[in-house]
Amino acid sequence: MDKLTIRDVDIKGKRIIMRVDFNVPIKDGVITDTTRIVEALPTIKYAVEQGAKVILLSHLGRPKGEPKPEFSLKPVSEKLSELLGKEVKFVPALYGEEVKKIIQEANDGDVILLENTRFDKGETKNDPELARKWAELADIHVNDAFGTAHRAHASNVGIAQYIPSVAGFLMEKEIKFLSKAALNPDKPYVVVLGGVKVSDKIGVIKNLIKKADKILIGGAMMFTFLKAMGKNVGSSLVEEDKLELANELITMAKNEGVELVLPVDAVCAQKIEAGVEKKVFSVDDGIPESWMGLDIGPESIKIFKEKLSGAKTIAWNGPMGVFEIEDFAVGTKEVALAIANQTKNGAITVVGGGDSAAAVAKFGIKGEFSHVSTGGGASLEFLEGKELPGIVSIASKKK
Repeated sequence: MDKLTIRDVDIKGKRIIMRVDFNVPIKDGVITDTTRIVEALPTIKYAVEQGAKVILLSHLGRPKGEPKPEFSLKPVSEKLSELLGKEVKFVPALYGEEVKKIIQEANDGDVILLENTRFDKGETKNDPELARKWAELADIHVNDAFGTAHRAHASNVGIAQYIPSVAGFLMEKEIKFLSKAALNPDKPYVVVLGGVKVSDKIGVIKNLIKKADKILIGGAMMFTFLKAMGKNVGSSLVEEDKLELANELITMAKNEGVELVLPVDAVCAQKIEAGVEKKVFSVDDGIPESWMGLDIGPESIKIFKEKLSGAKTIAWNGPMGVFEIEDFAVGTKEVALAIANQTKNGAITVVGGGDSAAAVAKFGIKGEFSHVSTGGGASLEFLEGKELPGIVSIASKKK
């Protein structure tokens, strides 16, 4: 990685302003999933051990530029104190005299968490004035929020215009593994794509068609491809305006010598509900009118497993079916286990964030992959080959 990391700079006795991603789900004041806080701990601990004053910035939810109590980071500061094993001082402000005073009076190794960055509308607009206020509080900016790397905001990109910006350990890990999947994969390289819409994955398919050996397609997006090929898909979800594009992608794969693998059967029901009657229909026979495909079928699972076997690099983004409902979770689970199995065989396996990350967490196999990304949208854009503003703004190592 050619970006400077927190390891590359002397931070002893320095004030560090660190952008982390504490955008965690909170229900009735209780954090229901601490993954993002846990992922930020190594960088925070390192800064504390090195004797830096640590000022943390994060957003939470979408308060739309004004303070809203339900989006306060106070519960996060309490959970972070518990996980860190030391007090994290929460400041219910983003800048101003109170913030300056607390930072001034803090000791080396202290951790301070400021209020939700999105309580100021300048955050999402990358307002230079707001960025400057934050930059004035510190000597060094550490960007460890990969989840927001695809957004140019004041707290990740703006501050970097005023003080040096380096990557935290999570950001470093994300760049390392996603680069492996998007830029220089070991071959054979298999890409597994699922999720609802083809439109969400156009960029990824177009970019990875040039690099992959095989692309396996599941999830609801498979029905747009199947319909484009003239198959009967019943009441399955189809993006009618993307049928032509699906055909273009099929042709593009052929021209590039990439094997595009589509399911041969689907688990179908007449309603998206638990406990309803399910039937497996083969793609060639077609799905009857009132039935919709909600998961890949047993034959497809078998084929996908065969195609994954022997891969040296696997990138997976998007579930194979409606995995939130047990009846339609089999395809996602079996494919996830098959990918995990290849990790044991020495493959580099990268799971894109969002629903895929939620699925492996649900199945209790999160630790069985080389890397599970913490950023849904950011990992998708990285795999599309886009430059992410939150990574571009980090200082590069001198060549």
